[in-house]
Amino acid sequence: MNPSSHAGKPGNAAMTLAALGVVYGDIGTSPLYTLKECLNGHVPLPIVAENVLGMLSMVFWGLMLVVSVKYVVLILRADNRGEGGVLALMALALREAGTGTRKALFFTALGIFGAALFYGDSIITPAISVLSALEGIGVVSHRLDPYIVPMTIVVLIALFVLQARGTASVGKLFGPVMVVWFTTLGLLGLWQVIQAPGVLAAVNPIYALRFVSHHAWQAFVLLGAVVLALTGAEALYADMGHFGRPAIRRAWFGLVLPSLVLNYFGQGALLLSNPAAIANPFFLLAPSWGILPLVVLATLATVIASQAVISGAYSMTSQAIQLGFAPRMGIEHTSDTEIGQIYMPGITWFLLVAVIALVLLFRSSGNLASAYGFAVTCTMVMTTLLAFTVLGKRFSGVPRLGIFALLSVLLVIDLLLFSSNALKIHDGGWFPLLIGVIAFTLMMTWKRGRALLADRLHQGELPLEGFVEMLEASPPQRVEGTAVFMTASADRVPHALLHNLKHNKVLHEQVVFMTVENADIPYVATRERVAIRRLGDTFYQIIATYGFKEEPSVPAILKLVKELQPELDLDPMQTSFFLSRETIVAAKYPEMSLWRRKIFALMNRNAMRATSFFKIPPNRVVEMGMQVEL
Repeated sequence: MNPSSHAGKPGNAAMTLAALGVVYGDIGTSPLYTLKECLNGHVPLPIVAENVLGMLSMVFWGLMLVVSVKYVVLILRADNRGEGGVLALMALALREAGTGTRKALFFTALGIFGAALFYGDSIITPAISVLSALEGIGVVSHRLDPYIVPMTIVVLIALFVLQARGTASVGKLFGPVMVVWFTTLGLLGLWQVIQAPGVLAAVNPIYALRFVSHHAWQAFVLLGAVVLALTGAEALYADMGHFGRPAIRRAWFGLVLPSLVLNYFGQGALLLSNPAAIANPFFLLAPSWGILPLVVLATLATVIASQAVISGAYSMTSQAIQLGFAPRMGIEHTSDTEIGQIYMPGITWFLLVAVIALVLLFRSSGNLASAYGFAVTCTMVMTTLLAFTVLGKRFSGVPRLGIFALLSVLLVIDLLLFSSNALKIHDGGWFPLLIGVIAFTLMMTWKRGRALLADRLHQGELPLEGFVEMLEASPPQRVEGTAVFMTASADRVPHALLHNLKHNKVLHEQVVFMTVENADIPYVATRERVAIRRLGDTFYQIIATYGFKEEPSVPAILKLVKELQPELDLDPMQTSFFLSRETIVAAKYPEMSLWRRKIFALMNRNAMRATSFFKIPPNRVVEMGMQVEL
């Protein structure tokens, strides 16, 4: 059974509540800084009705077109057996393109670069969210301003340290806290809208068009601030597998969208009546006695928003490992029931160091807003481009031409947002771009290096079936027990077996060749997990298949094999596992440039050992070392 299927999951209300707690943390905390940056950021505007209504109209239609239409209505239909995210979308597009084609290479580059930029977003979101929430204490008293950055760092350290405990226990609180948060957003905004209902005129797109026509260049530049209201839209798609399309849609249209719109319009109404409130229009929505409680609630909400992108970084890395774009890393499960709740120590400490460096470097949410948006909009463009290939067949009864026309309009919007945010590169946008380029280079280097390594290994390999017949016809000395040879090639003789015969000159009385393959789907049904083939009297082949959101486990495979083939003796105390461990050395005529070869060799040396990754008992493992020229 697919773990991501919704059979047996909690009811509609529970799933919607859970989606609120994880999916909408990022976009739900955008009102803390978006309108302030639109009107008083790097392109300050006079606080007059034309500008306020124009910017509100741009924010409103951004939410409607980019989030509601593109993501909630269209992109959520592009699921890979229930799973979403740019890597799942890439896998679907590659299925359409075919293996080894130029189109496949293009789709791979789009998907991997989009995924790489997600790491930049995972660093900026915790920094800007927590910092903007704690800046609310400056509204209470400016004497507290010097403590904002230290308090932000303390909150962030606590957040990352707690990752090892997992979200199983605190996750139950996320949904209710976010319900309180969105309800508060809506009520604060509604109160101000009641005071100045004229602000609702901004729903009319004519105000956005009029602002653009009167201030064309300023409007283009300010799209870089408008996009702050849309950050987190990718999370709707990436987290679809955890909660399902219906729950995400119900939460968006039922509570999140109305609350966000009311809050933005409430801030606009406040500014129309009190232009001085531009200093911090979000916190000044509240009465003086409510500012401190609102700071506490906002801090909780931003911690939840940060948790969502941190968990997303874990999930993205896990998928990249299974798809062959990243070396094996340590993955710890923090829940006995939820497969998606994992902890990756290496990713955690990298993100923490980068987030603290970002806070110390930029020191305010206003400065961080300059760095925010570039990575998000670039990923949005990648998603839309991949959607052209996938979505055409997903709407029955709707002409493909109509879908393509709508996607083309949305692509133009994405490109405008991306182009505007490209202007931020020199002001801070270089940071997420740098992170994305580094991650992209590492992932593509690893994929290329593994492909070359596999080619090198294949050159000296022999066909499996003929070799087995030869061994049975003229067997070497046989010893008791079972030998399991782990091999990436299901039709070739493992190097570990050749080395064992060459140096030890013996063969176990029962030999199993095991290959673990990765599918381009998120989960593989248990009944389809294992294929067993008998190659001879004492030779067997096991091929186990895992999806890109699953972790392989050799003990689990052997348990399944025992159920399917009882005569196959796999007694743990009588079974030895043979693996090859490659050392990369320079070839006379290398196929990789020197710097990429050194990076690949370093990644290969530091990859998690196969014994730990496949959960093989370490006291039953024999590793055969070999040098491979690249």
